Amino acid sequence: MLPEQADIDRAVALLQAGELVAFPTETVYGLGADAANPHAVARIFAAKGRPADHPLIVHLAGAGCLERWARDIPPLAWELAEAFWPGPLTLILRRAAAVPTATTGGQDTIGVRVPAHPVALALLRAYAEAGGGVGGMCGVAAPSANRFGRISPTEARHVREELGEAVPLVLDGGRCLVGIESTIVDLSRGETQPPRLLRPGRVTPEQIAAVIGILPQTATPATSDDAPRVSGSLAAHYAPTTPLRLVAPAQLADVVDALQQAGRRCAVVCRSPLPQAVSPHALRKLPDDPRGYARALYRALRELDHSAADLIVVEDVPVTPSWAAVTDRLRRSAAGAQATGLRDG
Repeated sequence: MLPEQADIDRAVALLQAGELVAFPTETVYGLGADAANPHAVARIFAAKGRPADHPLIVHLAGAGCLERWARDIPPLAWELAEAFWPGPLTLILRRAAAVPTATTGGQDTIGVRVPAHPVALALLRAYAEAGGGVGGMCGVAAPSANRFGRISPTEARHVREELGEAVPLVLDGGRCLVGIESTIVDLSRGETQPPRLLRPGRVTPEQIAAVIGILPQTATPATSDDAPRVSGSLAAHYAPTTPLRLVAPAQLADVVDALQQAGRRCAVVCRSPLPQAVSPHALRKLPDDPRGYARALYRALRELDHSAADLIVVEDVPVTPSWAAVTDRLRRSAAGAQATGLRDG
């Protein structure tokens, strides 16, 4: 059941008052605040435990709001906005002068997108119609509604479980249809430089190239000194607290069996059926297609993180372009789980 209009109106009032509101997008649930209000933005960082130099993505009601947030907007940006907005594509552009540096992590760039979820769009449109927040900018900063570095929430209950009373209102829009974060493309270097893919997602480089005639370069802040910092770019991210190990499909059954023989409680995420002789502590079998897998992944990891397992073993996915976004999240999840201080052994 979608929120009532009264819930949307309350959310607008809270945002205008500088408070936090969690809401669904097609990717994951976002933790929203007035992106033009540094004090409201500070509440996001405090609730998430997020470092202040990590920029936020600003969510807009439509491309018509874009020039309030960005300057020197290249033609490619308008082409991509027309093709993919509303949708899971974030554009990195030069920030407009009125944009607070608190929102951009101190950078001269800004990440913007228009989400494709009826609740998110209803909220953003109502917010804009009410005059928006500070300066009438009408943008809502909304990173994933979870503690920093942890598994992104794809259901309203995940937000409540993780952030509790830190969020005055959580709008429930059901499960997120995409299930992993948006594609991020950097267009901040001007018209003479090709776009750069900073985070893979549902919108693929090939789809982008089909619109603008240019295949984005693959570059991340970890490997390119001049690439702007963006959400979800750390090597360790999207992680459960339980250690997580990626295992090749051909080795999965043997690895799980050996670990259990050694007394380890293994939770397993797989695409292929396990032999009947292998009975893990907990099991989640996900769809063997990248879109279905992505939609189910974070929910499965959250459930297994609460299964009292010693280790989450994940059957690795194919190394193909269609699985690139899932591969990215799994690699970061594995690194993040180890970064908690827990160790596989």
